[in-house]
Amino acid sequence: MTFYTILPMEQVFEGALSYASPVQEMTIQGMLMQVELLDGGQAKVVRLLQCPLDKYLDAAFSPGAIVQLDR
Repeated sequence: MTFYTILPMEQVFEGALSYASPVQEMTIQGMLMQVELLDGGQAKVVRLLQCPLDKYLDAAFSPGAIVQLDR
């Protein structure tokens, strides 16, 4: 798909990556990830930032998965 516009790309994609809840970077189970904090000591994975390569294929850490906090 081609998109032709005179608008700057920042304006075209403004708000495209905004999240309803603020995201935080946390280390959970030894992996650095961005999460949305939930009630009950849980967090929803937004994306993995630094972890072993095999964890990217693990459904337990895929975006949207719920993980327990290490607290």
